Amino acid sequence: QVQLVESGGGLVPPGGTLTLACTVTGVEFEYYVFGWFRQAPGKEREGVSCVRAVDGRTYYPDSVKGRFTISRDNAKNTVYLQMNNLQPEDTGVYYCATDLTVERQAYTDSSDYCRTGPKYLNAWGQGTRVTVSS
Repeated sequence: QVQLVESGGGLVPPGGTLTLACTVTGVEFEYYVFGWFRQAPGKEREGVSCVRAVDGRTYYPDSVKGRFTISRDNAKNTVYLQMNNLQPEDTGVYYCATDLTVERQAYTDSSDYCRTGPKYLNAWGQGTRVTVSS
């Protein structure tokens, strides 16, 4: 049974840095796509970064491009999200997700995963809260 466990959230002042981690068990980690999503109060869940397994191709929306970096450590079964220059609008609960349908990952781009969220990503963690405030 797959499990995704996020960690690393917390309170950080504007301009600060946080690195989130998502540790995954129950799947052969190196073959799976992973995405980070966030949900702010009263807003829809937004994909902030996705990385494919087949080629390492990443996607970032304009709202975080240049500030957030997704990476994966296949030896540790962990995917990271480094977040720099955090702003109050980055506040929210951050979730890690993957697609358990392995064959779909060969032809689905990282941007499609991030833009469609639950349409293709069918396993989710419980989330970690990030608050950006002075």
